[in-house]
Amino acid sequence: MNRHTGATVKASPNVGTRHLVRLALRRDRIILPLWILLLGIMPASTAGTFEQLYPTMAERAGLTAAMQANPSIAVLYGPAFDLSTAGGFVAWRLGGFMAVFVALMAIFTVTRHTRAEEDTGRGELLGSTVVGRYAMLTAAVIVAGGTSVLIGLIQAASLSAAGLPAAGSLAFGLATASTGLVFTAVSAVAVQVAEYSRTANSISSAVLGAAFLIRGVGDANANGDLGWVSWLSPLGWPLQLRAFADERWWALSLSLVTAVVVGAIGYRLLPRRDFDAGILRGRPGPATAARSLNSPLALAWRLHKGSLIGWSVGLAVSGLMMGAIANGIGDIIGDSEQGRQMFERMGGSGGMINAFLAAMTGMFGMVAAIYGVQATLRMRAEEVAVRVEPLLATRVSRLSWTASHLAFAFLGTALITLIAGFTTGLAHGLQVGDVSGAVGDVLAGTLVQLPAIWVIVGIAAAIFGLLPKYTSAAWGIVLAALLLSMFGPAVQLPQVLMNISPFTHIPKIPGSEFTAAPLIWLTAIAAVALVGGLAAFRQRDIG
Repeated sequence: MNRHTGATVKASPNVGTRHLVRLALRRDRIILPLWILLLGIMPASTAGTFEQLYPTMAERAGLTAAMQANPSIAVLYGPAFDLSTAGGFVAWRLGGFMAVFVALMAIFTVTRHTRAEEDTGRGELLGSTVVGRYAMLTAAVIVAGGTSVLIGLIQAASLSAAGLPAAGSLAFGLATASTGLVFTAVSAVAVQVAEYSRTANSISSAVLGAAFLIRGVGDANANGDLGWVSWLSPLGWPLQLRAFADERWWALSLSLVTAVVVGAIGYRLLPRRDFDAGILRGRPGPATAARSLNSPLALAWRLHKGSLIGWSVGLAVSGLMMGAIANGIGDIIGDSEQGRQMFERMGGSGGMINAFLAAMTGMFGMVAAIYGVQATLRMRAEEVAVRVEPLLATRVSRLSWTASHLAFAFLGTALITLIAGFTTGLAHGLQVGDVSGAVGDVLAGTLVQLPAIWVIVGIAAAIFGLLPKYTSAAWGIVLAALLLSMFGPAVQLPQVLMNISPFTHIPKIPGSEFTAAPLIWLTAIAAVALVGGLAAFRQRDIG
């Protein structure tokens, strides 16, 4: 009400956005700087190793020719336009991965500050203040989109500072940033469609996975009838920008237009749903619970089964892809002795194919650790949503409730890791004509990953028990371990930094001898962290 005229003043639907942005940045003051720092400087760190890996023009020309002729490698890395320069190599080797990582950052950030806020009831409290209908979504879009742009700018600046051409550096950074904007918009739609945050994350992640597969199919057939398919994928557009290879700036418009259009759909959907509800509403359940829900473990299965099935399918498909390209891995390295040493540092010393398979089992272990953290932190989500207190008011004990969720965090990671190992060994075995031998070797490589995975899960459980307000720090831990293990050897980080990741201490199987000592130590560390977290949870207040 205007105090001079008595007229009613219509509040802006985005009023309060600035305050919500500040709140989101404060809540993400740990995880967002990690995303920005690690993704921002990783490409420039890799650029410095190119001349060491491929010192002669003959080796670089051979690498380009081999990669352009190898469709299976294009599924993983994308098209190889020009690998004769450090910039072209970085764009090919990391461009696709940077796009995936920044997309994940955008998805998790938007969901965390929109749908998750409604799930926990905080959104309703915020909405009761002077906050516009669109303010929460706008704040999340600003934080996720702004972080994507900042990561891209840091990548461009660091690549240029490393001596690479300014145009190519800018194109690389803009490719990363534009992908983040696209999936910020995708998540803005998903949080309107889904009724719960985990469903919203699943929808956005499914779109990301489908985009990766579509891009892989198109790039694998770049010279065939299906080459056009990669243009249907938002993960294909940043690669088609061709950073450091006669840049095509117009390709950037595909991502920007899509981000605007899809984001506008999210804003149009928002007022069409009730607060704390989704466009797709769940069906009401029966009046009486089924007998299958008469225990904490049964309830945990109902909560975790969708995520477990989704991760299992995703890793099964990834395993098939990795196994299919294993025989062509030698073409990536060519005659480069430094490249062989780098790969052997990642995956052992017993031949390039075995080294590649060992590196892939390590990657599957790191991805499984992400699922493990997600499953562990589901306990915190249930606690904040005030669904734990009614359970604990019955005969359900704290220990039985936590054990029901941690069963999926520990045993679920074992399941999805073994599924990935089996499909990898199967695909590789079919190519070499030795299915049983290949499956056995790769499964052994995946089994030894479990102690390292469980260290990450144990630390997440310890944080949940000891420092529940800082459970998001568990994501920073798993992200740091993943990036150190995946890219540390490529940028030749000091071993003391590499040792921070538990995956550094795992025997590189197949390709190296089995050693039990590090596995025993890692298992002991995981057990200590788990016991400490459970003991702390038994003593602290709920909520």
